[in-house]
Amino acid sequence: MLDSILESLRVVALPTKTDFRSIKVREVALIEGPKGWGEFSPFVEYEPTECIPWLVSAVEAATLTPPEILRSQIAVNATMPAINGKDEIAEVLSWFPGCTTVKIKVGADLKDDLARIATVCDLAPTAKVRIDVNGMWSIGKATQAIHAIYDICNLEYVEQPCSTLEDLRELKKRVGIPVLIAGDEVVRKVGNPMEVDLHDAIDILLLKVAPLGGIKKSLEIAAHHGKPVVVSSALDSAVGISYGLQLAASLPSLDYACGVGTGALLSADVATLPIVGGMMKVNSVAPDRDRMKEYAISPERFDWWRARVRETWEAGAKDWILREGWTW
Repeated sequence: MLDSILESLRVVALPTKTDFRSIKVREVALIEGPKGWGEFSPFVEYEPTECIPWLVSAVEAATLTPPEILRSQIAVNATMPAINGKDEIAEVLSWFPGCTTVKIKVGADLKDDLARIATVCDLAPTAKVRIDVNGMWSIGKATQAIHAIYDICNLEYVEQPCSTLEDLRELKKRVGIPVLIAGDEVVRKVGNPMEVDLHDAIDILLLKVAPLGGIKKSLEIAAHHGKPVVVSSALDSAVGISYGLQLAASLPSLDYACGVGTGALLSADVATLPIVGGMMKVNSVAPDRDRMKEYAISPERFDWWRARVRETWEAGAKDWILREGWTW
């Protein structure tokens, strides 16, 4: 199978509209299999072991029939990077037409965070606000920040305010106001997401299809933990986002808007997946051949990605895929 993956491999460099996670160009590897296209796009600093589920997800997408779809379109949230300035924030909001929920990146500086949130609420006064902290706060800082944010906006939930489950449990005891906590890294960054005890730590489970190893594994995790789910993306291309949309569409219930609109943060993509009226249609996506040529990386960089796929395969993706019995 590895030979087939490498033979079909295409890699593109997609520029972003704004600095998001310090990324100005997003490199994405795409593979084509018997059932369509898969995306392998772990961030470039990830080691091979952390890349394993990303490659498994790409192979699953390329080799398996998509799951049964229970809804044809998915409500999505706007995604606000850690920027300040009313004009800049207004421009980002314009990239997400019709979205009534805004996810705001926070955590580095509370004064700047509060100014950013206040500006969003001024520009979109009826929007629900969810904040993403990426585990950057201590319990005390999280308590202080949540109280301050709660007073200025319609706060839907706080995503990963602290880094550990123990701190999240203690935060829920201390915070003293009715706020929902969503968990991302506490599930995604552990060895076995099925073994994590989320009791009294989080209220909402974040699922990202590629870092968790594909739709099948994500559905198993959701069923095991039995919590409301939000599906999110990881600055994927349209191919990866389409797979996230399929995950969201196959969940038994979906009560929240999903964070799968991050393609709006790219200034170029391999296919078109528009946001219309705050919704995205659920479709399998094939990349445009001309766009893949236009945004193809250099031959030297392509060799780096080929080596990365091979290293990830040998690090454990091969064993995972063989256990699943998938064939190319």
